[in-house]
Amino acid sequence: MREAGTGQRVAQFHERLMMMMMKYKDKIYRYIILPVVLYGCETWSLTLREERRLRVFENRVQRRISGPKTDEITAEWKKLHKEEVNDLYSSPNIIWVIKPRIMK
Repeated sequence: MREAGTGQRVAQFHERLMMMMMKYKDKIYRYIILPVVLYGCETWSLTLREERRLRVFENRVQRRISGPKTDEITAEWKKLHKEEVNDLYSSPNIIWVIKPRIMK
């Protein structure tokens, strides 16, 4: 009986640790990676292909930050879909950040 309590505490600790890591990874993305990617975006003329590639990059980074999740029903690991990733992060779409900056 005592082991179950210990196992539960370890699982809770692991979950808190993962949330902390995710928080710090998100800050690294927002304050270091994103400014590097957006450097000089004021002079870009974005095509639809480039917009799509930027969205794919953003989704890939956010998926990497959040990591795989377990399905509650089947208990299998799964990669998050775009909508699930967007629900986790409150940051605006990368295209919405670029568009107002572009010089006309």
